[in-house]
Amino acid sequence: MRISKVLLSILFSIFISNAVLAQATNSIILIETNFGNMKLMLYKDTPKHRKNFLQLIENKHFDGTLFYRVINGFVAQGGSQDSRNAPAGKMIGYGAANRTIESEFNPLHFHKKGAIASPRQPDKVNIFKESDVSQFYIVHGRVFTNAELNAMEKEVNGPLRKKIVKRYLTKSKRAILDSLKQAKKVDEFRAIAKKIKESIEFDYSSSREKLEFSEAQRKAYTTVGGVPHLDNNYTVFGEIISGFSVLDKIANLKTDANDRPYSDVKMKIKIVKY
Repeated sequence: MRISKVLLSILFSIFISNAVLAQATNSIILIETNFGNMKLMLYKDTPKHRKNFLQLIENKHFDGTLFYRVINGFVAQGGSQDSRNAPAGKMIGYGAANRTIESEFNPLHFHKKGAIASPRQPDKVNIFKESDVSQFYIVHGRVFTNAELNAMEKEVNGPLRKKIVKRYLTKSKRAILDSLKQAKKVDEFRAIAKKIKESIEFDYSSSREKLEFSEAQRKAYTTVGGVPHLDNNYTVFGEIISGFSVLDKIANLKTDANDRPYSDVKMKIKIVKY
């Protein structure tokens, strides 16, 4: 009886370990289209997005829907339910599904070419940048130079720093500092100035609005390309592992005024590995 309990305990431990391992691996999906197939990996460390996407696939939510918004050098967006059997020229939007999930931003996952990500409603109605789980987009993008990336950082970070400085260096604080300066109270002046500076630097360094490209981002954006300005605004939860030529083929299709391809790109999505 004792041996049986030990054996049972070991088997239970193996079962739990395998279950945990299964949850800790990337999933593989196949997007079949009338222009070819793309195989994608869904990241294990964006679990909410992965789980929802796999559930939608199991429910055949995407089957028969279109890549309805295609912009060469930007993205190919699809999966909206109201794109299914949509007549030519129809304006397609978010459709009936409006469920959202919280963002899962990860500095390791960014908008390089082939990345799959979730669209969302604008900041003014969606301050927490929650994702629309009823559809998705795949990044096409373009190649950038380091100079362009530097300019993008400067364009974002300059105004951000000014906004933070304005928050802490208020009129009343300026008046206090001016008064201490006039009175030549050096120690008091330095103490207040130091506190203000530390607050500014802390807020700036920890701000999610700050744009600072990592070495991995710079390498990707200057070689395979992507859409850098979308980083930290939309959740990336996977990437293409084969079928980049199909993405290029779709991105190069002629489109109407609403960016819908004149030739419908229908999809069917299967799960290859959970």
